[in-house]
Amino acid sequence: MSRAFLLSLKDVSLAFGGPDVLDRVSLSVEKGLRAALTGRNGEGKSTLLKVIAGLIPPDSGEIVRAPDLKTVYVSQEVPADRPGDDAFNALSGGRRRRRILEQALLSRPDLLLLDEPTNHLDCDSIDWLESMLRRQREMAVIVVTHDRRFLRRVATRILDLDRGELSGWECDYTTFVKRKAELLSDEAVYWARKSKKLAQEEAWIRKGIKARRTRNEGRVAALMELRKEFANRRKSIGTSKLHIDTALPGGMRVIKVEDATFGYGEAKPIIEHLTMDVLRGERLGITGPNGAGKTTLLKLLTGRLQPQQGQITLGTNVEMVFFDQLRDELKPDLSILENMPGDTQYSYLAKFLFTPERCRTPVKALSGGERARLLLAKLFLKPANLIVMDEPTNDLDIETLELLEEELMDYKGTLLLVSHDREFMDNVVTSTLDLEGASAEDRLAESGPAEPVRREQTPKDKKKLSYHEQRELAQLPDRISALEAEIAALQQALVNRETVDSSRLASLEATLEQLVDRWADLETRNQSA
Repeated sequence: MSRAFLLSLKDVSLAFGGPDVLDRVSLSVEKGLRAALTGRNGEGKSTLLKVIAGLIPPDSGEIVRAPDLKTVYVSQEVPADRPGDDAFNALSGGRRRRRILEQALLSRPDLLLLDEPTNHLDCDSIDWLESMLRRQREMAVIVVTHDRRFLRRVATRILDLDRGELSGWECDYTTFVKRKAELLSDEAVYWARKSKKLAQEEAWIRKGIKARRTRNEGRVAALMELRKEFANRRKSIGTSKLHIDTALPGGMRVIKVEDATFGYGEAKPIIEHLTMDVLRGERLGITGPNGAGKTTLLKLLTGRLQPQQGQITLGTNVEMVFFDQLRDELKPDLSILENMPGDTQYSYLAKFLFTPERCRTPVKALSGGERARLLLAKLFLKPANLIVMDEPTNDLDIETLELLEEELMDYKGTLLLVSHDREFMDNVVTSTLDLEGASAEDRLAESGPAEPVRREQTPKDKKKLSYHEQRELAQLPDRISALEAEIAALQQALVNRETVDSSRLASLEATLEQLVDRWADLETRNQSA
C-alpha cells in the first residue's frame, strides 16, 4: 500500500431491517484528501461517517486502517450541555460548535470526519473553517454539508451516496452537479427502454402455450431475468414538491417596533432601543455573529417574547407560521404521521419524500434532514402571509434546500429569515438587518474578573511566524490540555460540593478561551505562510 494510505473500505454493507443503507461500499482514503460526502436526506451519509469512524460496525465487508491512525469524528448535533463544564455551557450554540471544531483541529488527527460542521456557525466562523481546511496538507477530511459555497471552496473530490452505492468523482462540486444530472438523465432513458421491452415481452408471454415451446425457452428465460432486474431495482426517491400557500394579505405594516429593549438577567441588553417597521412583501434577513441575539429578535418580533421596554405590535390580519431551528414543534416519540394533523393524507407526505412505511417511523429515528423536511410539511399545511424561519437550511439536502429557496423567492407574503447559509441569504432576502456588537459570551464576561481579549487580524499579523511564535504554537496544545484538566478538577469539586475559589475558576476559563483563540490565530497564519 502507498505510504499515504490511511484507511480503506472494501465491499462494506449495512442494513437496519430494510434495503441496504450501504451496499458493498468501497473507499480508499489517503493523506491530504478533501472530500465532500453528498446524497439525499436519509441516504445514510451520517451512518457512513460513523462506520468510517468505527462507531458502527458493518454487517459485512472489510475495513483496514493504517497503524496508529488517529480519527476524530464531529457529530452534527451540538451538545446541549457538558456536565460540570460551565465555560462551555455559557457559550452560544454557534460558539459551542466553533469550540468543538477548534478542539478537533487542535488534536491534529490523521482523519477528520465532519457532519454538517457549518450548522449554527456565523459567517466569520465558516470563513475561518474554510481557511483552516483548505490549508491542510497531511490531514484527510471527509465532510457532509449542505452549504453550497462551502462545498465549492473546500472539496476537491466528491463522494456520492445514492441508493446504498458510493461513487467517487474526481472533480469540484460545480462539475459534479452537472455530471450527476447527465448520469441521472441517462439512467432514466435506460430504464424507460427496459420498461418498454418488459411490456412487449409480457404481452408476448400472455399469448399462450405457443410461447413455451422449446425453441422459445431462451426468450422465456430472458423475460424471467428482466422481471428479476426490475424487482431488484432501487428507484430514486424522487423530488420534494414544496409549495407555500399565501394567506390573504393583511395591512401594509406587518410589524411595528417602537423603542424596544430586551435582555437576560443583569447582562447588557441584547436588543436596545430598536425602532423599525416590517412592511408587507418584505423578505428581511437578520444577520450577525453567534450569540448576537438573532433568535431572540425573531421571538420578539413575533410575540413569543415581550420587550422589557418599548412596544412591538403585529399588523392586522397577520397569519404566521414559525420554523424553529430546534424543531420544538415535533414530538420525538410519535411517528411522522402522528406529528401531523389527523386528516393528513399519505399523498401529501409523499410530496416531502416520505413513503407510507416511513410515515410510521418515530421522529427520533429520523435523520436531521428528514426532521427538517417534516417540519416544512407541517408548517406548509397552513396558508400564511408571514413566514418566520430560524435556520431552516440546517441538515436539508441540497436539492430540497434549492426547492425551498425557489419557493421563498416566489412567495408573495412577508418573510423573516435567520440563516448562516450565505448563498441562500443572497438569493432569497430583499433587505437585511445586521445585529452588531458583543456576542452573548462577551456580555457575560463583562461582569467576570477576566474579560477575554479579542483582536482583529491586521495585514502585519499574516506574515510568517517568528521563531518565538513557532515555539508558542508548538507549546499551546500542552498548555491547553493542562488548563482543561485543572478546570475539570475544579468543576468536579463543585459537583462534589467542595469549597472552590469561583473567581479563580472564572479566570482559568477566560484564559482557556484566550489560549484556544490564540492557537487558532497562529495555526491559521502558520498554514498560510
